[in-house]
Amino acid sequence: MDFLGFQLRNNLFVAPMAGVTDRPFRQLCKKLGAGLAVSEMVTSNSLLYGSAKTRRRADHEGEVDPISVQIAGADPAMMAQAAKYNADNGAQIIDINMGCPAKKICNVMAGSALMQNEPLVAKILEAVVAAVPDTPVTLKFRTGWNRDNRNAPRIARIAEDSGIRAIAIHGRTRADQYQGCAEYDTIALVKSQVKIPVIANGDINSPQKARYVLDYTGADGVMIGRAAQGRPWLFREIEHFLASGEELPPPRVAEIHDILRGHLADLYAFYGELTGVRIARKHISWYTKGLVGAAHFRHAMNQLQSVHEQLAATDEFFLGHAAANERLRYEEPLLEMRAA
Repeated sequence: MDFLGFQLRNNLFVAPMAGVTDRPFRQLCKKLGAGLAVSEMVTSNSLLYGSAKTRRRADHEGEVDPISVQIAGADPAMMAQAAKYNADNGAQIIDINMGCPAKKICNVMAGSALMQNEPLVAKILEAVVAAVPDTPVTLKFRTGWNRDNRNAPRIARIAEDSGIRAIAIHGRTRADQYQGCAEYDTIALVKSQVKIPVIANGDINSPQKARYVLDYTGADGVMIGRAAQGRPWLFREIEHFLASGEELPPPRVAEIHDILRGHLADLYAFYGELTGVRIARKHISWYTKGLVGAAHFRHAMNQLQSVHEQLAATDEFFLGHAAANERLRYEEPLLEMRAA
């Protein structure tokens, strides 16, 4: 896919997720089939540029191009400064967050709360685009700030007029948070009204759903977030299905064990042992969710404090499932959830 002057392997995007899409996760998703991965958001507050958390979020060493960094804030001048700072430090695409529904972000009128103030949206977009004239700027937002105010089409036109090069739309309003089902009619409407690329996001959890959303909305690509947590091979499954119309068989448990082992090694190296063990817990939980005996395993694993203990417990759990070289098998509730 030709995207903003970059050649991507496909039109599958990893959604920016705070606390999830760190460098190890982005690299893994790209390795397993994603065309582009957007970083977790970086604050526009320049006072935080020197913090360890911000430095880690801006660390792209060894990552496959293009490097897309998401910034968040509500002040046009600070957002422009943040865009320039990140572009000067290796960002090849700047993404603006107007989709996050979290209270701590919306309470300072950033994220999806900005959709209530269209004049401010225009000022922010124009300021950021002007600050990084040689770097493409993209925008992620929602269908509106509540169901009575689905103003995504107006925001999209503002974005296009402001010089934004591509947009990603989550099929829920800010008020919806992550509840209910994503709707794609608004995304299809936006696609019919703008000339810049449109990426569809929300509830894309299978190859068949990706095909459906692309066909229904006419979108140029799909963005996948929560469905890839603990399931990064979803990107290769979708890539294969879109190219061939055929489903890949589920991965064998032994392969999932290998993928998780590699992911854990990257987390420990990236964060250090103490923080790495804590960050790894949620990923281990996602990788094992739905597997027989996983609830008991997760409870015991969350008490462990060292890399050695965490790896030993993980190996014991997965080796038990992989003894027969079996393919991934989920308990029925998870099968129902993922088929929804």
